[in-house]
Amino acid sequence: MNNPELARAYRHCRARARAHYENFPVASILLPRRLRDPVAAIYAFARHADDLADEGDTPPDARLAALDAWETGLLDTLAGQPAPDPALLACSDSILRFGLPVELFQDLLSAFRQDVTRTRYTDFGELMQYCRRSANPVGRLLLHLHGIADPRRQAESDAICSALQLINFYQDLRQDIVENDRVYLPLDELERFEVSEDDLRAGRDSTALRRLLQFQYNRARRLLRSGAPLGRELRGRFGLEIRAIVLGGSRVLDKLQNGAPFARPRLGAADRLWLLWHALRKTGPGPQR
Repeated sequence: MNNPELARAYRHCRARARAHYENFPVASILLPRRLRDPVAAIYAFARHADDLADEGDTPPDARLAALDAWETGLLDTLAGQPAPDPALLACSDSILRFGLPVELFQDLLSAFRQDVTRTRYTDFGELMQYCRRSANPVGRLLLHLHGIADPRRQAESDAICSALQLINFYQDLRQDIVENDRVYLPLDELERFEVSEDDLRAGRDSTALRRLLQFQYNRARRLLRSGAPLGRELRGRFGLEIRAIVLGGSRVLDKLQNGAPFARPRLGAADRLWLLWHALRKTGPGPQR
């Protein structure tokens, strides 16, 4: 890379990706080297927007204005104006070099705006509409980076990404309601299983709560498995990366299902070796029979 400013921008994005613990890999060594920088740029773009949406005690109007400025900064950088942030410079470079759809970045920003303005979801359909914009664009961007535009593979990617988004919700149920007054469980299902928001806020364990959570975990696992063929069909490192991500999601679900409610699972070194072993052997979660 001959442009020193651009090289610094990508280093900034890589550092941002490494700085945050995730149960799912970001720009990992499993990806082809030429794609690690654009994946890190996508992550840094989304991570910064997520931080803007969750900016502590900042009034909602100010957070929405910051998200609008972040979008304007991206569009202005794409139009050739100086980038106001290294992540926007790296992101715009990746968009132009790889022909990535700007609309997918705007979908992400739409979901972050919704984080500011909406904190409850009436039913699972509404929650999945949120996942369509908060999670699925990332998978579709990865497919674009690999030159894949097949509708069936896009649908499998959407299933994986939505499942991972749901799993992330389940890891942070109490934190989300206590810190941000957000509930990412459908309200009609809370009512059906006789679990209250106060139960979530207090971290109150009960048989009803465990039944509700097992229902959520089983549905997320079915969704994850429905997308799993994507990793087995794709060759090379990208297929390996997808298989590792699916296996990681399945492993986290195992820990959630076998652990105490509200306990956040972590994948350790032994788990990661297990993921790599099964990803290499193309074994692990498959479609429901």
